[in-house]
Amino acid sequence: MKRKKFIIIDGNSLANRAFYAIPLLSNSEGVITNAVYGFTNMLMRLFKDEEPDYLAVAFDKGRKVFRHEEFEEYKAKRKGMPEELRPQMNIIKDILKAMNVAIFEQEGYEADDLIGTMAKWAEKQGWETLVVTGDRDALQLISEQTKVLLTRRGITDLDIYDLQALKEKYNLNPCQITDLKGLMGDSSDNIPGVPGVGEKTALKLLAQYGSIENLLDNLGDFQGKKLGEKLAENKELALLSKKLATIECSVELDLQEERLKVKKPDYDSLIKLYEKLEFKNLLKNILTDELTNEQESFSSLTAEGESITGVKKLKSILSENELHDFPFLLNYDSTDAQKGQVTSIALLINGKKYLVNCANKFSAFAGVLKPYLEDDKLPKITCDAKMAHIFFLREKINIKGLKWDVLLGAYLLNPSENDLSLEHLVYEYLHKRLDEEEPARTFASLDAMYQLADIISNKLEEDNLLDLYLNIELPLSKVLAQMELQGVRLDQEYLQVMNKDLEKKITELTEKIYQLAGEEFNINSPKQLGTILFEKLNLPVLKKTKTGYSTSADVLESLAQEHEIVREILDYRQYVKLKSTYVDGLLNLIDPKTKKVHTSFNQTITATGRLSSTEPNLQNIPIRLEEGRKIRKAFIPSKEGYILLTADYSQIELRILAHMAMDEVLIEAFREGQDIHVRTASEVFGVPLDKVTKEMRYRAKAINFGIVYGLSDFGLAQDLGITRKEAKSYIDGYFTRYAGVKRWVDGIIELARRQGYVTTLLGRRRYLKDISSKNYNLRSFAERAAMNTPIQGSAADIIKIAMVKIQKNIEKNKFKSRMILQVHDELVFEVPPHETSRFIPMVKENMEKAYPLAVPLKVEMQAGFNWYELEKI
Repeated sequence: MKRKKFIIIDGNSLANRAFYAIPLLSNSEGVITNAVYGFTNMLMRLFKDEEPDYLAVAFDKGRKVFRHEEFEEYKAKRKGMPEELRPQMNIIKDILKAMNVAIFEQEGYEADDLIGTMAKWAEKQGWETLVVTGDRDALQLISEQTKVLLTRRGITDLDIYDLQALKEKYNLNPCQITDLKGLMGDSSDNIPGVPGVGEKTALKLLAQYGSIENLLDNLGDFQGKKLGEKLAENKELALLSKKLATIECSVELDLQEERLKVKKPDYDSLIKLYEKLEFKNLLKNILTDELTNEQESFSSLTAEGESITGVKKLKSILSENELHDFPFLLNYDSTDAQKGQVTSIALLINGKKYLVNCANKFSAFAGVLKPYLEDDKLPKITCDAKMAHIFFLREKINIKGLKWDVLLGAYLLNPSENDLSLEHLVYEYLHKRLDEEEPARTFASLDAMYQLADIISNKLEEDNLLDLYLNIELPLSKVLAQMELQGVRLDQEYLQVMNKDLEKKITELTEKIYQLAGEEFNINSPKQLGTILFEKLNLPVLKKTKTGYSTSADVLESLAQEHEIVREILDYRQYVKLKSTYVDGLLNLIDPKTKKVHTSFNQTITATGRLSSTEPNLQNIPIRLEEGRKIRKAFIPSKEGYILLTADYSQIELRILAHMAMDEVLIEAFREGQDIHVRTASEVFGVPLDKVTKEMRYRAKAINFGIVYGLSDFGLAQDLGITRKEAKSYIDGYFTRYAGVKRWVDGIIELARRQGYVTTLLGRRRYLKDISSKNYNLRSFAERAAMNTPIQGSAADIIKIAMVKIQKNIEKNKFKSRMILQVHDELVFEVPPHETSRFIPMVKENMEKAYPLAVPLKVEMQAGFNWYELEKI
């Protein structure tokens, strides 16, 4: 008789994974929904793939659990839940309730404990249990009846662990997982473990001694060894760490078979939720087939698909066909430029579909494809050109003749679309769904991609976006691939020294804060901090949240003059942020082979066309604080004797504003090479140029950039620390003196209302669905976007043009210099000294002549042996 199947989901873990795996999504009311969407899709997939008889979801409840009684610092270093995720947790629970799924949460216990209790109870019922989580602690629950499905790469991939898989991976039994954690600790939970003992050593010790207790009973085996000293000194710590890592499996829970049974959802409630959240795909599932898959699928398109495992077979197929185009699709396990591996290649050859299963033979298969990929007369079609370039460039293959990337094309048609997956594009443009099973899904994707290329190219032409796509975005994808592969060298020793300095500074600030508070407390706890500031020290309460006193940055900034402790706390937060986010973050992302960080440049994320970067976010290296700026000192050339060269557009957005507004005063100032902020101060404050003070210039700079970003009088008042009345008089004065800018601002907002979108100089569109909204906040945001997008988007287009031109020059002239970074309006290169005389003028010329404006584009260049210590050229 088949065992009944019970799925237990770690709600917090899955929601957290979904939040970080999926870019921020929101509905038209501004409600953020990415975690909800990812969680719900994962749940639906589990229903479909596993067909459970019973299902439950466990959540954490409250920050304090019984483990804090044993160890007060338990999870102390863990960051709080992101503000964008917190409200989504309640929505997830609402969806689960509408699906009639059992929810468990209990004060004083973690979700792990509830999961453990349910898993052990289910074993007694004779059920097969699947625990779905991202937390490896759950591996201790594995048994003959219980498996753990660990989320990997976000939420789509699951690693299945049973007794055999656990043994193969770690050479451990489930009961030894707590011993492993006891020895090596767990930084995410702030479980200390034995200092200096890592996973490798811990596994070796457990293979020999079996458990911590047995190991500690045999410390005589380590006589005179450092490891023995560490273990002896930290006996209690090891045992405590093991205890903290042990899941409690006897929590009192109301476990009844009927409560856990999978039931029919409350469709009315679910439909209302999906409509409110604007989950079109999920809603369509319900409205058409009540969670069954009766929609038209691509299964009929996969019948002719053929799998290939041998190199000879691939050669034979290619040689037998006269090719007119070359559509291909890559499946890979990671987007990491260095570590990602291609798992399969799908090819569409004269209407027939093939799936090349690479199985660690990608290099051999790529070699067969090389002459076809490098034939510039053979048009190529793919999805995600940048990743294709990355994988083939690693094999020294230079793709030529690439005509269509459906991902890039779809992005240009609607840059605000958060979901650009092939699955979504198929639904959006072809009104179909991809097959769920492999290889049928890949064959369907290949067919769909071919159809989408035709549809998207026609739409790009209709919207006058074809030139932007073909001459800027498509060639840029290769430039970005080259930059990612090149990477940026970091001085690890410098970062490690900086880390120690920051640790020391944080310790000093902590002690000073304790001294000023008159007691020790958790500075990172808003609740404890609020109690100290507003109850013990009686500082004025400026804002309250649902959970208590607000200690946000803006509140503390306003209280900075009230008490010295506030200033110290602000400094403390800045140094902690510098250490954890930037210094630790960079050190963790250094590739051990190349000694570099290989950031991912995102070409299809922002609504304005700007590039962004992740893993790490090199566009967000702090520059306001001196300590933050010093992080740039760690960025060095990859070769001895090379220099770093930076080329930064000077005030490009204000120059674009002058061009777009055709404002005579602004144009004159830029053409004459005046300091634009001094000129604005002179115009707004009514003083001669030589009478403008530093304070006036500072305020004029805030006004200039405030206008570009659609800043209100309220925002300007906050930035400058003045009254709204003063701020309004500055803005009114600005528009009086720069009448052309005023006309342009009014005109662009009106144009956006009429046509529903705005464009950049190169024709890039941004649709503004809320431009006529009755909701003031939504409408105001759309109006600011209408003003800002043409300017910021045009600046992004111009630097992209420059990047493509510069890279062409690098290849044409066979320069050894390399472009390694793009940070908004700045490009960073590493240059050998013998090339500087030719390379620097080439970069300057291509940047300054990238696009003709009514005013000159100006580039400021600096060079040095690191990104911090630079001299003007």
